[in-house]
Amino acid sequence: MTMSYILKNIVFNNVRIQWNASRILHTSPVCCKSQAGRYRITPKKDFPLTYEMANPPHQIAHRKSWNSWNTTNIEGGLRSSETAVEDVFIRKFMTGTWHNLFVSEIIIKRQHNIIRIAGIIQRSVGARKMYFLIGYSEELLSFWLQCPVKLELQTVPDRKSVVFKYI
Repeated sequence: MTMSYILKNIVFNNVRIQWNASRILHTSPVCCKSQAGRYRITPKKDFPLTYEMANPPHQIAHRKSWNSWNTTNIEGGLRSSETAVEDVFIRKFMTGTWHNLFVSEIIIKRQHNIIRIAGIIQRSVGARKMYFLIGYSEELLSFWLQCPVKLELQTVPDRKSVVFKYI
């Protein structure tokens, strides 16, 4: 073995160790920002947000309310999993039945044996069809969930009426 071969081998091994160390060692600062539930600002500031969307998640119960009100999630509640599945079913049924009419979130309130469903819809259908959809939804949900269901809907002329701010 020549001296140049040994020297090249030592230099090559040293470079390999440095390269592996750079892959293992992270020198960037820790980023502890939470991004879930927050919306990015668009360059043109043309993305509309409703009041519920404009508040960050840590402001729930301070500035805005929960989307489901029930007491089964407390310690010793009897139907917590069934209630969660029913809430998902109610939301999917309402968005499918009232296709493209809801301009806000669907709020589900459970009080004793009554389920009240609230939301804001736009006035793009006639009154006759709206009354039919209200009766249809209340009857089917009451039959499936085995308790009285009441719809509390408000109407607005268009989607721009519920815009809180643009980002």
